Amino acid sequence: MATLMGLVILALVLPTWTGITYVGLVRARRETEGLPPPPRPRRSPARKAAWLAGLAYLAGGTLHLYGLSYLPFLFPEDACWFNAGAMVSPDSSSALPVSLVCHGAEVVPWWVNPGLLVLALTAVTATVTSIVLAVRARRPARRGTRST
Repeated sequence: MATLMGLVILALVLPTWTGITYVGLVRARRETEGLPPPPRPRRSPARKAAWLAGLAYLAGGTLHLYGLSYLPFLFPEDACWFNAGAMVSPDSSSALPVSLVCHGAEVVPWWVNPGLLVLALTAVTATVTSIVLAVRARRPARRGTRST
């Protein structure tokens, strides 16, 4: 448990604290020097779609890791013991779709695989949309000049 807490502190708390401290220092310097706030560029639709895609990829990866936490790794009988209460080897398990069957009952929560599907579709759709919008924004507008 101590190793898990150390990992949480290293992975989440320290970067968050560093970021908050950096932002506070930048704001303090800006206020003491009397500088105006920097202008914020407008976000293009392509950039918004790219952010949505990145968020969907991140959430999908997190959900997949959560689902994989149910699967057996070194000691298969422990997976059924901790998740289903039976000290037996699992009947079957797979990483995609995330599944662990102990004594004929599915152990992984029902919402993991549909959530993975929704997030994967969102991520792919947002990525394609972002690329299409970025290409359209760079392409010069064509006038209706056609020679006959």
